[in-house]
Order: sequence, then structure tokens, then C-alpha cells
Amino acid sequence: MHPAAPTFITSAFIDGRFVDAASGETVDSVDPGTGKVIASVTACGEPEVDTAVRVARRTFASGVWSRIEPGERKQVLLRFADLLDEHREELALLDSIDVGKPLADTRTLDLPDAINTYRWYAEAIDKVFGRISPASAEHLGLISREPIGVVAAVLPWNFPMATLSWKLAPALAAGNSVIVKPAELSPFSTLRLATLAQQAGIPDGVLQVLPGHGHVTGKALGLHPGVDAITFTGSTEVGRHFLRYAADSNLKSVVLECGGKSPQIVLADCADRLDAIADELVTAAFWNMGENCTAGSRVLVHHDIHDDLVARLASRAAALRVGPPQDLGTQIGPLVEQAHLDKVLGYIQRGLDEGARCVTGGRRVLEETGGWYVEPTVFTGVTPEMAIAREEIFGPVVAVIAFDNEDEAIEIANGTSYGLASSVFTSDLDAAFRVSRAVEAGTVSVNCYSEGDITTPFGGYKTSGFGGHDKGLEAFDQYTELKTTWIALRA
Repeated sequence: MHPAAPTFITSAFIDGRFVDAASGETVDSVDPGTGKVIASVTACGEPEVDTAVRVARRTFASGVWSRIEPGERKQVLLRFADLLDEHREELALLDSIDVGKPLADTRTLDLPDAINTYRWYAEAIDKVFGRISPASAEHLGLISREPIGVVAAVLPWNFPMATLSWKLAPALAAGNSVIVKPAELSPFSTLRLATLAQQAGIPDGVLQVLPGHGHVTGKALGLHPGVDAITFTGSTEVGRHFLRYAADSNLKSVVLECGGKSPQIVLADCADRLDAIADELVTAAFWNMGENCTAGSRVLVHHDIHDDLVARLASRAAALRVGPPQDLGTQIGPLVEQAHLDKVLGYIQRGLDEGARCVTGGRRVLEETGGWYVEPTVFTGVTPEMAIAREEIFGPVVAVIAFDNEDEAIEIANGTSYGLASSVFTSDLDAAFRVSRAVEAGTVSVNCYSEGDITTPFGGYKTSGFGGHDKGLEAFDQYTELKTTWIALRA
């Protein structure tokens, strides 16, 4: 059973009210499972961005959120988390309909993760302290953190509720005013969340939501001199634009979490654990249809166990159930839009053209639904130079690459511009440490596929990240300013 069809909010949320864009412009939100329009959502432009920033600045300066007693802010955020919990079924369904995510996943993974994130940062508010420097007897040095001011969060479409929580929870916990631009493909759960924030007692003007196009609304936020910090998750290409926007405006703080091409390295000593490892690899590659920045889209496996592992991986991939996202038995839903479907199918064809062998999948399916479904696809005979081994596909496609020794595996793993995540599978503790240290990635999981939990920072090396980390107490760094107060003591 799933809840009744939710209400789709289609207007921007500014200063505690839902408003439409002055231009009247809208963008259609389309159901990936059917190809049909769900609703037309307002597309904010520069006037709405300017209004939202002015409101956020005024609210921040007033101190109604930025200077309240930490324990009070904590209680408001805990009420907010409780309201999200009460409405978790509705929010899970909104994300499932909006971007084609399996409802079974949004119910059991996305929403629980998001709710836990708000609670965790709420609890951290009155437990994070400043420091006193080791000054001389004549001086006292106080080191403290203050909220940075107005924060803009520009979000991706693949994990609407979960990614929002990674940014909104610490930014609010630190005392900032926050303007959220949800992806144009996934606005509905964020707009609904805004009403729950208001109901929880977060003052009007502290949280505002501006749906719209990235090249319009996102750009306007990036260039606005009244925004003090911007946090973005999405492609490396777009992330570069935000660095330029900051340089061309007020040198605002920029934090980027960008693309990935995560290697899953399986060493030769794993021959007796291939079934369990294949299960992990299938999750890494095909969870959320591979529309995941840490997707294990490259499997690097020692020649000695290559064929046995490929057979297990292919059989498990072929057994995954592709179907409508609201069907609770569905494991692989549709891709998010037609353009993305075309991109993924293009990579599959390119893999074939470059000489890789498709051992399972590779086709569009369920076309009669009008949705954008692709079978889980496994390629073997892949070399590191092929496009499917180097470029982020962001779909249910995995490339298997054979290697002869540990050094070769590390060289292949590091042979991309990305460095977000990686996994190492081995029974040798020394090898686990050697390879983990050598792989250029922000997160390395050993004998599992994982991004860690809320206590561990999440960010990337190389073109996968810039300027800070989501999650952990480290997330406060990007939403606060460090202040030194130096006091001369009287004799």
C-alpha cells in the first residue's frame, strides 16, 4: 500500500508565502514512468532571486534565527524532523513520482536518511564549542564560529530529500538563512518541506525555495552579491560555472560535490567470497538506476577471478526487476527524462562500437508505458581508454576491467579526472590499507559499497569536489565564519 496521490505545490516559497514568478514562466515536470506531465511549476528569474536574497538578509540580520539561544534552535529543528517523520510516506511518494525512484527505496532509504540527518545536526547545535588559544598571560584569544549569513543550496534531481538534508540541516543548525533551488526535474518534495518547516516554527524568511532553470535561477544565485555561500551538487561542468560566478561577484564561499567514476577493486584473494562481493557490486552499480555520483560504474577485477565474478554479476543484474516506480516490487525504475535516456543509450552503443562486449542488458524496455526504462547493463572486455570506462554515464551501466596486479589496479583506478569514491575487496588487511591509501578518492569503503554515515564527511578529490564536505561535523565549516577575538588583559 502507498498513500493517496499527494498535492503538488507549483509555486515558489518566498518570505513565508507561495508566489508565482513575475514573468509567468513555468517549467513542466514530467513523470519518468509514463512520460506524462505532472504539473507546470513556476520558473523563478532574477526578480524572485533578488527578492528572496533581500528577505533572507533582512531575516538573518534581525536575529530571529541567527541569534536565538542554541537550545531553542535545536528544539525547532527537532520538531521539524518530527513533522518530516509524520509526513514521510507523502514525501517518499513525491520523490518516487517526480524522478522515477522506486518507492521501496524512497520509503526505506531516502526519507529515513534525511530525517536522521536533521535530528543529528539538531543535536549537534549545543554540543559544538569554540576554543581558547594558548596565548600569553597578558592576552586571551577566543576562537569562535559564527553563521556565514545567506546560504544558497543548488540541488541535483537524483536524491531530492536526502541531498537537501545534507545541506539544509547543517546550514540551519549554524543559524543561517537558506535559499534552496531544487532541480527543475524534482521540485515537489522540497516545496512541500517548506510548509513543514514553517509549521515547525522556522521563521519566515529563514528558508525559501525557488524552483526554476539552473542556467537562470541557479546562475542568478551564483552571481548575487547578497549570497555569502553557495553549495552545489551536480555535474563537474556546472560546478565550474559556480566558481566563475563567485569570482565575478563577491568571492562568495563555494562548495562543490560533483561527478564520479567510482572504481570497485576486487583483488585475487577474494575467490571464496564472490557471491557476497557480486551482491555488493550490483548494489553499487544499479542502486537508483545508476543515477548516483558514487555509483560503482567500474569493476576492476583480477584476471584469475574475472570470469567467475562476471558470471555472478551478470546473472544478478539480469534478475533485477525493472518496472513502475510505485510498484513496491520494482528494483530498477525509469531514468529521469528522455534526454538522459538518449544519453545512456548512446553510451551503450559507444561501448559496443569501441569493442566492449555486452554480457547482459543494453536495451530500452517497457516502451509501451511511455516511460524511460533501460535494462541493467554489464560490459566486459573493457579497456581503460574506452568512453564507458572514463566518462560518467549516470545510468545502469557497469564496465568490467581486468588487471594483473595491485599496481595496475591502482593505476587504472586513478586514471580518471574524478575522485569521489571507491571500494576495495580483499581478505588481506595489508592490501586493504595499501590500496585504500593509494586510491585518489574522498571515500574508500573496504569489503562493501558505502558512502559512510552521517558522522563521516563526504566529498571528492580532483574534479569531484571543491571547497568543503557534506555530512559530519565538518559540514559546519562551510556554513560558518571563523572569528578570532584577541583580548589584552589588564595587569
